[in-house]
Amino acid sequence: MPGPRIVLLHGVATTSTMWRGVLAFLDGLDVVAPDRPCLGDLDAELGALEPIVDGALLVGVSGGATLGLAFAASETRLAGAILHEPAVGSLVPGLLGPVAAAYSENGVPGFGATLYGSLWDPGMASADPGAVERELPMFRAFEPAAAAPGQGPVLVTVGGDSPPPRHAAATALRERLGYRVRVIPGTSHFVPAEQPEALARLIRETHTALVAD
Repeated sequence: MPGPRIVLLHGVATTSTMWRGVLAFLDGLDVVAPDRPCLGDLDAELGALEPIVDGALLVGVSGGATLGLAFAASETRLAGAILHEPAVGSLVPGLLGPVAAAYSENGVPGFGATLYGSLWDPGMASADPGAVERELPMFRAFEPAAAAPGQGPVLVTVGGDSPPPRHAAATALRERLGYRVRVIPGTSHFVPAEQPEALARLIRETHTALVAD
């Protein structure tokens, strides 16, 4: 099928393997799911990813969604984006407080279990032992901005089963910065594991709409 390449960006304490369930429903499309370098510096991370993100339909979850917001506000051209539960900085202070506390108390296992829930296990984390330590401060310091002129449609999603702060974050992005928001029923933060078919369906619908335009 013609249309933009689809780029899937994973979050903190995961790798590209988090997308296996989603990829099973995206056959026939041009899809790439890179392992992010997890540099811990926002500009450096964006620079490393820009060559594959430029012109693409970007799909991100958690930290990958936060990077998607950063790309949306940048000069890098996006055909569109689907961003599930990104960080939102001072729009919802303390959103990442629980996962930061879990990391302080129990390291990567505590962080991953708190952020992603029972479907996550330590084997899903990067083999790089310093990845979470580098990335957590970067994402806690992130401040979102409105999408730059000329960007394709950017959709922020939130899990129907996610806690109130996540819904507050999505609402703030809509009301303060103009992003469209959709709730994905029957899931929370770890949507690629909890509802891979529903996420893949949304990706296909979005891609088809971009091709039609």
